[in-house]
Amino acid sequence: MALNGAGTEELVEPAVQAADEVIVVEDLWRTYDMDSEQQVHALRGISLRIRRNEYVAIMGPSGSGKSTLMNLIGCLDTPSQGRYWLNGQLVSELNGDELARIRNKEIGFVFQTFNLLARGTALHNVELPLIYNGTSAAARIERARQALAEVGLESRMHHKPGELSGGQRQRVAIARALVNHPSIILADEPTGNLDSKTSLEIMALFGHIHAAGNTIVLVTHEADIAAFAGRVVHLRDGQIFSDERSARGR
Repeated sequence: MALNGAGTEELVEPAVQAADEVIVVEDLWRTYDMDSEQQVHALRGISLRIRRNEYVAIMGPSGSGKSTLMNLIGCLDTPSQGRYWLNGQLVSELNGDELARIRNKEIGFVFQTFNLLARGTALHNVELPLIYNGTSAAARIERARQALAEVGLESRMHHKPGELSGGQRQRVAIARALVNHPSIILADEPTGNLDSKTSLEIMALFGHIHAAGNTIVLVTHEADIAAFAGRVVHLRDGQIFSDERSARGR
């Protein structure tokens, strides 16, 4: 919603939006003020559309803006300029509390460092998004069990992260991302701390998740990992340098 000339709210929509578009970004900028005379433009007018059940990899060297774009898509930050719709809702103008609710409901995060509670069991770690949104104890335990079963870890649900391998910890993180049935899975360098064999296993799991109907946005600097996606978006100097279908997406 935005205010029109009469001071009342009106619906703000992108110029053209397909019914199955989950992410619509128009002319997105993110500028950081370093001091009174210097600004850094991390993003420079990004426009991007991602449809439901797409599998998109975002690539780029250090400083290209891919982490900044991930933070904006994940509602962890707000743009300096431009607009962002997630599932038809204009989220670029929401406040912090509203963004937190959107993150919990619409986005499942998978991070390079897993971000698990060291003292919590796998089951408890997967439960966390459901605790935050007020799901009853019985319902959240059942849903967390199901999510762990989906990633092949039902037998390890009572183990703590220190008792799991790196690949198993990432599977717990993926189960946590899935438990709320989000609109998108946002994965930031999900194989960065894993060996080659385990990386392939995790990427195979992402393939199964995508085949089940989930939308995946994968941020990576590794071409062999990006090749698992159906579409690869390359960033350079805060702008989209190329946006192409991969061999898997053709």
